[in-house]
Amino acid sequence: MPIDFRCDCPFTSSLDVLGDKWMLVLIKLMLIEEKKTFKDFTTSEEAIATNILSVKLKLLEEMGLVTKMQKPNNKKVYYYILTEKALDLAPVLVELAFWSDQHLRNLHPTLANGENMQLLRKDPRAFAQVLIDQYRKKNAGGLIFI
Repeated sequence: MPIDFRCDCPFTSSLDVLGDKWMLVLIKLMLIEEKKTFKDFTTSEEAIATNILSVKLKLLEEMGLVTKMQKPNNKKVYYYILTEKALDLAPVLVELAFWSDQHLRNLHPTLANGENMQLLRKDPRAFAQVLIDQYRKKNAGGLIFI
């Protein structure tokens, strides 16, 4: 499914791919909440509809942001693993969370406020790197350790 880029602006072009309300949420679910299977995504707090989920996962795969892998002991289950290209978005996700923490807390007082948010506030770049390192360790070489 080809992307229809609106113009040659790098910012706008990135939004043509990632500006949809689900794309970054799915990457966040994989990176931070360790979601890997279709069922994992359907049972997440975000409550994405299955038809939309199917389309978005396929698009993430086509864009080279996720790799779809068959579970070795169950040929009906697939894992979705973030690629290095997707991991490069970790600082963007962290900065969005940082911005949200600073500017939306008054509108959404139940925003997360635990230990991870303290680390994020202290050093967003270091926090993003911790997320990347943890993800790589758990998914070394595309292998899933369960």
